[in-house]
Amino acid sequence: MDSLPPLAALRAFEAVSRLGSVVKAADALSVTHSAISHQLRTLEDYLGLPLFERQGRKLNLTEDGRHYALQIRVALNDVAEATRATRARPKPNELTIATLPSFSLSWLMPRLPGFQQIYPQYRVNLRASLQFEDLQTAPVDLAIRMGSGEWDGVKARALLSDYLVVVAASDDPQQPRAIAEVPQARIIGSMEKWSSWSLAAGLGDWTPSFSLFCNDNNIVLDAIRRHQGVGLMRLTMVLDELRSGRLNLVGNVVVPHPSRFWLAWMPRMDGSAKLHHFSEWILAAAAQSEQAMSEYCQQVLAAR
Repeated sequence: MDSLPPLAALRAFEAVSRLGSVVKAADALSVTHSAISHQLRTLEDYLGLPLFERQGRKLNLTEDGRHYALQIRVALNDVAEATRATRARPKPNELTIATLPSFSLSWLMPRLPGFQQIYPQYRVNLRASLQFEDLQTAPVDLAIRMGSGEWDGVKARALLSDYLVVVAASDDPQQPRAIAEVPQARIIGSMEKWSSWSLAAGLGDWTPSFSLFCNDNNIVLDAIRRHQGVGLMRLTMVLDELRSGRLNLVGNVVVPHPSRFWLAWMPRMDGSAKLHHFSEWILAAAAQSEQAMSEYCQQVLAAR
């Protein structure tokens, strides 16, 4: 690192080479024109060669200056990106969790105050997205993912199974009253696949035609509440509303979801207090949720 020139001189040189003017560079860096000129002379003296050809007040890059400017611009961008990434990484008193919007809203948020009551030292940040966060580069401590549990370079622990159910708003006058009426109903499509439900309901390989399709289950559920149709939902999202009577279960059919939820993290988190505290809490909460869903499913089977 002994061959590094002053950073201020490099910033001044990059700005002048990019903007083509000492005046514009001074304005961009919020310094005086003379300060920029001084930094340019400092850098040229350090390198022992001219970077600009001066024609009156006009500066033109020399061939050496042009090549150097390209390399310095890349290097400064790398420094800026490394600084941004480092500043964005979660702090010791922050817990940043990446998860699906639907899981965050319907399952995690109602339970999260319990975690914060036990561990008030953490400020919890939720990063809700329909796409998987890259745990290697994203400013994330942990993720709650739905899938197979196998992701390259990522550790995962099984968290929660789920089920698929068809639901309607309990006060929707047009809701189907029996399985046989479902194919004629207004159906709101989502990313969930109907094949296992159709088979369990005795509809064979029937595939619904959707009156509306949404890629976010939160929107699907809101549309169901607004009497815009029925939808195939995860039980983790609708269990409380089914129990309260705000939603009706259509057809008394419950089938296991083909995927499950996982707690995922990078190996660098092993042994950390964050991983220990959150995993201990959420695994206990998930076990309670599993029990509640199992009891509900047994009640549905008993009622058929």
